[in-house]
Amino acid sequence: MTEEDLKAHILADRDAMYGYAVTLTRDRELAADLMQDCVVRAFSARSIPMHATALRPWMFSILRNLWLDRLRALKTVRLHREATHDLDACEAPISMETVVVNVLAVRQAMQLLSDEHRDVLGLVDIAGFSYKEAADILSVPHGTVMSRVSRARMAMCELLSDDRVKQLPMAAGSESRG
Repeated sequence: MTEEDLKAHILADRDAMYGYAVTLTRDRELAADLMQDCVVRAFSARSIPMHATALRPWMFSILRNLWLDRLRALKTVRLHREATHDLDACEAPISMETVVVNVLAVRQAMQLLSDEHRDVLGLVDIAGFSYKEAADILSVPHGTVMSRVSRARMAMCELLSDDRVKQLPMAAGSESRG
């Protein structure tokens, strides 16, 4: 595979890769840095898959492994949470469309999932990998991916259920007076 072919494949998958990187890092800037490191690693690799079908999972594996390396370097979950606090600080606009509300709710629910669940949903539901491809990337059996996806989707449903929804406080000055 030529360097130009590799560039073309990376460009074709950049949105899905970035989405997966945001899923892993929960931070857009960290995700962009992770993407850059992934591309550098891919171009410096001694062995690049020759077939396009193998290239996509290979790139996502690089992305995931780089993130896992970063997490190991941080050594504690506490430091990881501090480094990825950006989504916690999201403020809801005063007037939102239903779509925006739903996007924020899903993002927050994704953040509350376990790392395993967030990882598998990022690969299958966001990046569009098949269960088999996700299993290869995660280095787990196909059945494990199937059960994790099922449990992760059930957890998302629970997190997004009406019983768990809390009304946001009203913005200053928007209270009705009467």
